[in-house]
Amino acid sequence: MAKKILFQAAVSALLFLILFFLSAIIFSQVLLRSEVVTVPDLVGKSVTQARADLTKKDLSLALKGTESNDRIDKGLISRQEPAPGSRIRTTTPVQVLTSSGSGVVTVPPLAGRPLDEALTLLQAAGLTRGKLSQVHTARLPAGRLLAQKPGPGAVVDRGFPVGLLLSQGGLDTRYVMPDAIGRRAEAVIDRLNAWGFKVADLRYVYYPGAVAGLIVKQDPPNGYCVQKRNRISFEVSR
Repeated sequence: MAKKILFQAAVSALLFLILFFLSAIIFSQVLLRSEVVTVPDLVGKSVTQARADLTKKDLSLALKGTESNDRIDKGLISRQEPAPGSRIRTTTPVQVLTSSGSGVVTVPPLAGRPLDEALTLLQAAGLTRGKLSQVHTARLPAGRLLAQKPGPGAVVDRGFPVGLLLSQGGLDTRYVMPDAIGRRAEAVIDRLNAWGFKVADLRYVYYPGAVAGLIVKQDPPNGYCVQKRNRISFEVSR
């Protein structure tokens, strides 16, 4: 019985030694494959160029995001970890951040431009639209910008909201609709056309007791406030 126990212990010890040596061999092969190399300087390079430089050293790149940088152009690498010159194994990725451009930008001139064009310029400059106010004025056609805040040339933080003042065009003059009932349609229409109005609808109807050519119904009615762009219609006796 004792011999059997000793035999089993010897076998177990032998198996342990075999497993130990196999693990040591595998670990050593992994270490050999993960060669130690020097990290190149990637700052100021494009991500494509950086990947190519790292590939030459059997290293990989991990893009971790962006940050504002006054010295590095937008899209180029602004920071890396580990630092250039560090010694790392080829299994360790090099982490980088790319530049989103300068932290400050210059406000472009927007006055006189259509709103959609102004918004495109703001986005291109790295700015956002702030409060949008509108006002009636004859200075500019409706839909064009009268003013901005901050003004053109101001230096502000990226993403700063720029306030805009938009023209709604001039206010149309209002007129009081005259009483045209019983008047000759031809004369009333000629007078309205001379004033800049346009009769949009003219219908001829039978009206008992009325002479042909007289206005018997109007829309808008007498005394109603109208603008030159309003629709005017008449019913005329036939």
